[in-house]
Amino acid sequence: MKKLLVVVLFVPLVAWSQSAFDGTWKYDMSKAQLPKKPDKYLLQNGTYKCETCVPPYEVKADGKDQKVSGHPYYDTVSVRVVNDKTVEFTEKKNGKVISTDKVTVSNDGSKATDEFTWQPESSDKQQSGKGMTTRVAKGPAGSHAISGSWRADRIADLSQDAVMVTYKASSDGLAMKQGTGESYDAKFDGKDYPYKGDPGTTSVSLKKMGANTIEETDKRDGKVISVTRMSVSADGKTLKFDVNDKLHGTTASFVAVKQ
Repeated sequence: MKKLLVVVLFVPLVAWSQSAFDGTWKYDMSKAQLPKKPDKYLLQNGTYKCETCVPPYEVKADGKDQKVSGHPYYDTVSVRVVNDKTVEFTEKKNGKVISTDKVTVSNDGSKATDEFTWQPESSDKQQSGKGMTTRVAKGPAGSHAISGSWRADRIADLSQDAVMVTYKASSDGLAMKQGTGESYDAKFDGKDYPYKGDPGTTSVSLKKMGANTIEETDKRDGKVISVTRMSVSADGKTLKFDVNDKLHGTTASFVAVKQ
């Protein structure tokens, strides 16, 4: 995922063994800048619609598995209305539970909390976390409280594996492994290399933009889904990720701390 843009003639390999990216990093989610574009949902008359999912889908909200298509992580979704403020979601693939969400709207309707779990393809450990959102638009009259537009505020309580990532640079590339098992080993030549362990990302290409900056392009079946610029701070203690999500048309940034 990065293309080498510096002259490597006469550069000793020991310099690469001391790359600013080398080591294990931990995401500090308190410093995350989440997308400002809101997500839109509608739950009314026994039907749930996720308008900003890619692709969007509409299913019965009867607590039973409903088929959906075009999603790399799941092929069925069940939506169960717990009460007038809470809804539970279960996503499965080939009959196996991949992720769950329990979304609860505050009594005044202005906030919502999503307690979620997911099972990475590349790990035998279930992961979990919590997301907080703020309402930016109400749903239509008579719809469930979850309906409307919601902007992400913060993500907290993530499992330890989910916030860890390790990088190792070589003379002409970079290897990455997430705490949850996803990985790649790519050269700085702009060519596509396999991204392993994530059905939503099938390949990655890298460009080296400077001593402390790399641009990563993730693809799914040849289509660009995101572009991330990764930059290590001058003191080598923090790693910033600026993410341009091409699928959802959003941007976000995250910061990781050297361990």
